Amino acid sequence: MKTIGVLTSGGDAPGMNAAIRAVVRTGIYNGIKVMGVKEGYNGLIKGNISEMNLSSVGDTIHRGGTILRSARSDEFRTDLGKNRALTVMEIFGIEGLVVIGGDGTLRGANDLNKLGVPVIGIPGTIDNDLAYTDLTIGFDTVVNTVVDLISNVRDTSASHGRANIIEVMGRECGDIALCSGLAGGAESIIVPEEKLDIDEVCKKLIQGRNRGKLHSIIVLAEGAGNAYELKNSIEEKTGIETRVTILGHIQRGGNPTATDRIIASKMGAKSVELLMKGISGKVVGVRDNKIIDMDIDEALSMKKEFDSETYKLSKMISI
Repeated sequence: MKTIGVLTSGGDAPGMNAAIRAVVRTGIYNGIKVMGVKEGYNGLIKGNISEMNLSSVGDTIHRGGTILRSARSDEFRTDLGKNRALTVMEIFGIEGLVVIGGDGTLRGANDLNKLGVPVIGIPGTIDNDLAYTDLTIGFDTVVNTVVDLISNVRDTSASHGRANIIEVMGRECGDIALCSGLAGGAESIIVPEEKLDIDEVCKKLIQGRNRGKLHSIIVLAEGAGNAYELKNSIEEKTGIETRVTILGHIQRGGNPTATDRIIASKMGAKSVELLMKGISGKVVGVRDNKIIDMDIDEALSMKKEFDSETYKLSKMISI
Protein backbone atom coordinates (compact mmCIF):
# COMPACT_ATOMS: atom_id res chain seq x y z
CA MET A 1 0.00 0.00 0.00
CA LYS A 2 1.58 3.24 -1.19
CA THR A 3 -1.16 5.83 -0.57
CA ILE A 4 -3.80 6.09 2.15
CA GLY A 5 -6.39 8.71 3.03
CA VAL A 6 -7.62 10.02 6.38
CA LEU A 7 -10.86 11.84 7.17
CA THR A 8 -12.94 12.99 10.13
CA SER A 9 -16.72 12.94 10.02
CA GLY A 10 -19.71 13.69 12.24
CA GLY A 11 -19.33 15.82 15.35
CA ASP A 12 -15.82 17.01 16.18
CA ALA A 13 -14.10 15.72 19.30
CA PRO A 14 -10.98 16.93 21.14
CA GLY A 15 -8.16 14.56 20.24
CA MET A 16 -9.10 14.08 16.59
CA ASN A 17 -6.07 16.15 15.57
CA ALA A 18 -3.79 13.90 17.61
CA ALA A 19 -5.19 10.90 15.71
CA ILE A 20 -4.74 12.62 12.34
CA ARG A 21 -1.18 13.53 13.31
CA ALA A 22 -0.39 9.93 14.24
CA VAL A 23 -1.84 8.59 10.96
CA VAL A 24 0.15 11.07 8.88
CA ARG A 25 3.46 10.63 10.65
CA THR A 26 3.19 6.84 10.98
CA GLY A 27 2.43 6.66 7.28
CA ILE A 28 5.30 8.91 6.25
CA TYR A 29 7.68 7.06 8.58
CA ASN A 30 6.83 3.87 6.72
CA GLY A 31 7.14 5.38 3.24
CA ILE A 32 3.39 5.80 2.65
CA LYS A 33 1.83 8.87 1.09
CA VAL A 34 -1.03 10.23 3.20
CA MET A 35 -3.88 12.21 1.64
CA GLY A 36 -6.04 14.40 3.84
CA VAL A 37 -9.74 14.37 2.98
CA LYS A 38 -11.42 17.58 4.10
CA GLU A 39 -15.03 17.81 5.26
CA GLY A 40 -15.59 14.10 5.79
CA TYR A 41 -17.46 11.92 3.32
CA ASN A 42 -18.68 15.05 1.58
CA GLY A 43 -15.08 15.92 0.75
CA LEU A 44 -14.43 12.35 -0.36
CA ILE A 45 -17.24 12.63 -2.91
CA LYS A 46 -16.20 16.08 -4.13
CA GLY A 47 -12.47 15.38 -4.21
CA ASN A 48 -11.54 17.92 -1.55
CA ILE A 49 -8.27 16.09 -1.01
CA SER A 50 -4.62 17.09 -0.72
CA GLU A 51 -1.38 15.41 0.26
CA MET A 52 -0.24 15.87 3.84
CA ASN A 53 3.34 16.12 5.07
CA LEU A 54 5.09 16.41 8.42
CA SER A 55 4.40 20.13 8.58
CA SER A 56 0.70 19.60 7.87
CA VAL A 57 0.26 18.18 11.35
CA GLY A 58 2.89 20.22 13.16
CA ASP A 59 1.68 22.06 16.26
CA THR A 60 -1.69 20.27 16.20
CA ILE A 61 -1.60 17.62 18.93
CA HIS A 62 -2.85 20.11 21.53
CA ARG A 63 -5.60 21.65 19.42
CA GLY A 64 -9.28 20.81 19.74
CA GLY A 65 -11.62 20.33 16.79
CA THR A 66 -10.32 18.83 13.57
CA ILE A 67 -7.92 20.39 11.08
CA LEU A 68 -9.57 18.33 8.33
CA ARG A 69 -12.96 19.80 9.27
CA SER A 70 -16.17 17.82 9.28
CA ALA A 71 -19.50 17.87 7.45
CA ARG A 72 -22.65 15.80 7.16
CA SER A 73 -23.23 14.11 3.82
CA ASP A 74 -26.68 12.92 2.82
CA GLU A 75 -25.30 12.13 -0.62
CA PHE A 76 -22.89 9.57 0.76
CA ARG A 77 -25.83 7.57 2.10
CA THR A 78 -26.94 6.89 -1.48
CA ASP A 79 -25.45 4.31 -3.85
CA LEU A 80 -24.60 7.12 -6.28
CA GLY A 81 -22.69 8.98 -3.57
CA LYS A 82 -20.71 5.91 -2.53
CA ASN A 83 -19.82 5.16 -6.16
CA ARG A 84 -18.61 8.73 -6.62
CA ALA A 85 -16.45 8.33 -3.54
CA LEU A 86 -14.92 5.17 -5.00
CA THR A 87 -14.20 6.98 -8.26
CA VAL A 88 -12.51 9.87 -6.45
CA MET A 89 -10.37 7.48 -4.44
CA GLU A 90 -9.26 5.80 -7.65
CA ILE A 91 -8.42 9.17 -9.23
CA PHE A 92 -6.27 10.17 -6.28
CA GLY A 93 -4.68 6.72 -5.98
CA ILE A 94 -6.00 6.16 -2.44
CA GLU A 95 -5.66 2.45 -1.67
CA GLY A 96 -6.82 2.49 1.94
CA LEU A 97 -8.71 4.81 4.26
CA VAL A 98 -8.62 5.72 7.95
CA VAL A 99 -11.94 7.13 9.15
CA ILE A 100 -12.34 8.96 12.46
CA GLY A 101 -15.78 9.58 13.99
CA GLY A 102 -18.77 8.18 15.81
CA ASP A 103 -21.38 5.54 15.11
CA GLY A 104 -22.65 7.00 11.83
CA THR A 105 -19.13 7.60 10.58
CA LEU A 106 -18.09 4.04 11.31
CA ARG A 107 -21.20 2.71 9.57
CA GLY A 108 -20.13 4.68 6.50
CA ALA A 109 -16.69 3.10 6.77
CA ASN A 110 -18.34 -0.31 6.92
CA ASP A 111 -20.25 0.45 3.72
CA LEU A 112 -17.00 1.30 1.96
CA ASN A 113 -15.40 -1.87 3.27
CA LYS A 114 -18.21 -3.94 1.82
CA LEU A 115 -17.55 -2.24 -1.53
CA GLY A 116 -13.95 -3.44 -1.41
CA VAL A 117 -12.19 -0.44 0.11
CA PRO A 118 -9.56 -1.31 2.75
CA VAL A 119 -10.70 0.80 5.71
CA ILE A 120 -9.97 1.17 9.43
CA GLY A 121 -12.22 3.10 11.81
CA ILE A 122 -11.19 5.14 14.83
CA PRO A 123 -13.82 6.04 17.49
CA GLY A 124 -13.96 9.82 17.75
CA THR A 125 -17.01 11.03 19.67
CA ILE A 126 -17.47 12.87 22.95
CA ASP A 127 -20.50 10.76 23.92
CA ASN A 128 -18.53 7.55 24.61
CA ASP A 129 -21.51 5.67 23.19
CA LEU A 130 -19.69 2.89 21.31
CA ALA A 131 -19.96 -0.40 23.17
CA TYR A 132 -16.83 -2.12 21.90
CA THR A 133 -14.35 0.36 23.38
CA ASP A 134 -13.86 1.55 26.95
CA LEU A 135 -13.09 5.08 25.74
CA THR A 136 -13.77 7.13 22.64
CA ILE A 137 -11.56 10.03 21.62
CA GLY A 138 -12.86 13.25 23.19
CA PHE A 139 -14.78 11.80 26.12
CA ASP A 140 -12.13 12.36 28.78
CA THR A 141 -11.64 15.97 27.68
CA VAL A 142 -15.37 16.71 27.77
CA VAL A 143 -15.75 15.25 31.27
CA ASN A 144 -12.89 17.39 32.55
CA THR A 145 -14.35 20.47 30.85
CA VAL A 146 -17.76 19.88 32.40
CA VAL A 147 -16.27 19.31 35.85
CA ASP A 148 -14.54 22.71 35.62
CA LEU A 149 -17.80 24.36 34.55
CA ILE A 150 -19.68 22.69 37.42
CA SER A 151 -17.21 24.28 39.81
CA ASN A 152 -17.86 27.70 38.26
CA VAL A 153 -21.62 27.28 38.55
CA ARG A 154 -21.32 26.05 42.14
CA ASP A 155 -19.54 29.26 43.16
CA THR A 156 -22.37 31.49 42.01
CA SER A 157 -25.06 29.08 43.22
CA ALA A 158 -23.59 29.15 46.72
CA SER A 159 -23.59 32.95 46.71
CA HIS A 160 -27.33 33.06 46.08
CA GLY A 161 -28.48 29.87 47.79
CA ARG A 162 -29.84 28.36 44.60
CA ALA A 163 -30.12 24.99 42.96
CA ASN A 164 -28.75 24.75 39.46
CA ILE A 165 -29.56 22.29 36.69
CA ILE A 166 -26.60 21.83 34.36
CA GLU A 167 -27.53 20.24 31.04
CA VAL A 168 -24.76 18.34 29.28
CA MET A 169 -24.63 16.51 25.97
CA GLY A 170 -25.81 12.93 25.65
CA ARG A 171 -29.05 12.21 23.81
CA GLU A 172 -29.02 8.45 24.27
CA CYS A 173 -25.92 7.85 26.36
CA GLY A 174 -25.57 9.31 29.86
CA ASP A 175 -21.82 8.74 30.30
CA ILE A 176 -20.91 12.46 30.22
CA ALA A 177 -23.54 13.29 32.85
CA LEU A 178 -22.63 10.31 35.00
CA CYS A 179 -18.87 10.82 35.08
CA SER A 180 -18.88 14.61 35.28
CA GLY A 181 -21.64 14.55 37.88
CA LEU A 182 -19.78 12.06 40.05
CA ALA A 183 -16.46 13.92 39.72
CA GLY A 184 -18.16 17.27 40.19
CA GLY A 185 -20.01 16.29 43.36
CA ALA A 186 -23.51 16.72 41.95
CA GLU A 187 -26.45 16.01 44.26
CA SER A 188 -28.45 14.35 41.46
CA ILE A 189 -27.51 12.90 38.08
CA ILE A 190 -30.25 12.38 35.51
CA VAL A 191 -29.51 10.12 32.53
CA PRO A 192 -31.62 8.59 29.73
CA GLU A 193 -30.81 5.07 30.89
CA GLU A 194 -32.51 5.51 34.28
CA LYS A 195 -36.07 6.67 35.01
CA LEU A 196 -36.28 10.12 36.56
CA ASP A 197 -37.65 10.16 40.10
CA ILE A 198 -38.51 13.82 40.66
CA ASP A 199 -39.49 13.21 44.29
CA GLU A 200 -36.06 11.75 45.04
CA VAL A 201 -34.39 14.79 43.46
CA CYS A 202 -36.55 17.15 45.50
CA LYS A 203 -35.99 15.19 48.71
CA LYS A 204 -32.21 15.62 48.36
CA LEU A 205 -32.65 19.34 47.79
CA ILE A 206 -34.83 19.75 50.87
CA GLN A 207 -32.52 17.65 53.05
CA GLY A 208 -29.55 19.67 51.90
CA ARG A 209 -31.31 22.96 52.63
CA ASN A 210 -32.33 21.76 56.09
CA ARG A 211 -28.73 21.03 57.05
CA GLY A 212 -27.56 24.43 55.84
CA LYS A 213 -26.31 23.54 52.38
CA LEU A 214 -25.90 26.70 50.29
CA HIS A 215 -26.05 25.16 46.82
CA SER A 216 -27.22 22.11 44.92
CA ILE A 217 -26.08 20.85 41.52
CA ILE A 218 -28.20 18.64 39.29
CA VAL A 219 -26.52 17.28 36.15
CA LEU A 220 -28.95 16.44 33.37
CA ALA A 221 -28.11 14.59 30.14
CA GLU A 222 -29.89 16.33 27.26
CA GLY A 223 -31.72 13.14 26.28
CA ALA A 224 -33.14 12.56 29.77
CA GLY A 225 -35.69 15.35 29.92
CA ASN A 226 -36.42 19.04 29.47
CA ALA A 227 -34.30 21.20 31.77
CA TYR A 228 -36.88 23.97 32.10
CA GLU A 229 -39.73 21.58 32.85
CA LEU A 230 -37.54 20.01 35.53
CA LYS A 231 -36.77 23.46 36.96
CA ASN A 232 -40.48 24.30 37.17
CA SER A 233 -41.26 21.02 38.91
CA ILE A 234 -38.50 21.52 41.47
CA GLU A 235 -39.56 25.07 42.29
CA GLU A 236 -43.21 24.04 42.56
CA LYS A 237 -42.47 21.12 44.89
CA THR A 238 -39.72 22.66 47.04
CA GLY A 239 -39.88 26.43 46.74
CA ILE A 240 -36.11 26.43 46.08
CA GLU A 241 -35.02 28.93 43.42
CA THR A 242 -33.55 26.92 40.56
CA ARG A 243 -31.58 28.08 37.54
CA VAL A 244 -30.76 26.27 34.30
CA THR A 245 -27.35 26.27 32.63
CA ILE A 246 -27.19 24.60 29.22
CA LEU A 247 -23.56 24.03 28.33
CA GLY A 248 -24.14 23.21 24.67
CA HIS A 249 -21.18 23.21 22.29
CA ILE A 250 -18.82 24.82 24.79
CA GLN A 251 -18.26 21.23 25.94
CA ARG A 252 -16.78 20.19 22.59
CA GLY A 253 -14.02 22.76 22.40
CA GLY A 254 -10.75 23.20 24.22
CA ASN A 255 -7.42 21.46 24.33
CA PRO A 256 -7.59 17.66 24.59
CA THR A 257 -6.43 16.07 27.82
CA ALA A 258 -3.29 13.97 27.97
CA THR A 259 -5.46 10.83 28.01
CA ASP A 260 -7.20 11.79 24.77
CA ARG A 261 -3.91 12.74 23.10
CA ILE A 262 -2.33 9.43 24.07
CA ILE A 263 -5.17 7.10 23.05
CA ALA A 264 -5.70 9.04 19.82
CA SER A 265 -2.01 8.75 18.95
CA LYS A 266 -2.00 5.03 19.66
CA MET A 267 -5.18 4.44 17.66
CA GLY A 268 -3.89 6.46 14.70
CA ALA A 269 -0.64 4.53 14.54
CA LYS A 270 -2.42 1.19 14.98
CA SER A 271 -4.75 1.98 12.08
CA VAL A 272 -1.88 2.54 9.66
CA GLU A 273 -0.11 -0.60 10.87
CA LEU A 274 -3.24 -2.67 10.19
CA LEU A 275 -3.56 -1.30 6.65
CA MET A 276 0.12 -2.02 6.02
CA LYS A 277 -0.51 -5.65 6.99
CA GLY A 278 -3.38 -5.90 4.53
CA ILE A 279 -5.97 -5.93 7.30
CA SER A 280 -9.20 -4.00 6.73
CA GLY A 281 -12.79 -3.80 7.89
CA LYS A 282 -11.68 -3.16 11.46
CA VAL A 283 -12.20 -0.57 14.13
CA VAL A 284 -9.60 0.15 16.78
CA GLY A 285 -10.41 0.92 20.40
CA VAL A 286 -9.30 0.74 24.02
CA ARG A 287 -10.03 -2.16 26.32
CA ASP A 288 -8.36 -2.71 29.69
CA ASN A 289 -5.93 0.10 28.82
CA LYS A 290 -4.74 -1.69 25.67
CA ILE A 291 -5.34 -0.85 22.02
CA ILE A 292 -7.50 -3.51 20.38
CA ASP A 293 -9.06 -4.04 16.96
CA MET A 294 -12.36 -5.68 16.02
CA ASP A 295 -14.46 -6.33 12.92
CA ILE A 296 -16.63 -3.29 12.21
CA ASP A 297 -19.77 -5.41 11.88
CA GLU A 298 -19.22 -6.99 15.26
CA ALA A 299 -18.33 -3.71 16.95
CA LEU A 300 -21.39 -1.88 15.66
CA SER A 301 -23.72 -4.72 16.63
CA MET A 302 -22.71 -4.53 20.29
CA LYS A 303 -25.15 -2.84 22.66
CA LYS A 304 -23.80 -0.17 24.97
CA GLU A 305 -24.32 -1.11 28.63
CA PHE A 306 -24.86 1.65 31.14
CA ASP A 307 -22.51 1.65 34.14
CA SER A 308 -25.20 1.03 36.74
CA GLU A 309 -22.66 0.38 39.50
CA THR A 310 -21.16 3.84 39.14
CA TYR A 311 -24.66 5.31 38.99
CA LYS A 312 -25.54 3.58 42.29
CA LEU A 313 -22.31 4.88 43.78
CA SER A 314 -23.16 8.43 42.74
CA LYS A 315 -26.53 8.20 44.48
CA MET A 316 -25.05 6.70 47.62
CA ILE A 317 -22.35 9.32 48.16
CA SER A 318 -24.48 12.32 47.24
CA ILE A 319 -26.87 12.00 50.18
